[in-house]
Amino acid sequence: MRQLESFLFDPQRYGESAARLLALDGAARPMPLLASGAPEPAARLIASASAAQIFPNAFAPEAALAGLWLYFSDFERAHRAAQDLHSPDGSFWHAIAHRREPDSSNAAYWFRKTGAHPVFPALAEAARPLAAASSASFRLASSWDPFAFLDLFDLALRSPGSPSAQLAQELQLLEWQILFDHCARPRS
Repeated sequence: MRQLESFLFDPQRYGESAARLLALDGAARPMPLLASGAPEPAARLIASASAAQIFPNAFAPEAALAGLWLYFSDFERAHRAAQDLHSPDGSFWHAIAHRREPDSSNAAYWFRKTGAHPVFPALAEAARPLAAASSASFRLASSWDPFAFLDLFDLALRSPGSPSAQLAQELQLLEWQILFDHCARPRS
């Protein structure tokens, strides 16, 4: 799995089942901007276990499962999992699913329902060096703004291969890692 300098993501932190699933990506692949369906081995393994089995001591196992489906680009399953969660975590995953659909107005609706999520400060801090190093015209304010990122994402979809597209992919992975960590990390 790709490692970003500003956030240390360790799949082993989430238990053996989650680490085994995350290892299926072959490491270091960027997440596509659009969801396109999970590869069969990943879909089969994820579907064969419950959220509680994959994430036995997680803070929010059902939300982590929605994130896992998104990681493997399965919009339908991610959407189904997220829409059943009536929490800021569920709304955040729901928004990301719609952004990757792509349906910006629906994503914006769910970002409004998310509110000021607890991961926003860490996300802004970790994203700042990526944004500063990019030639894309995206600058972070003092805090994470999911609507500004949604605008960058829409620009990236219109200009594949551009600095905006590159930055959107990097920020999307970082966003996923930090939100997944929040949901899947075992409770202390």
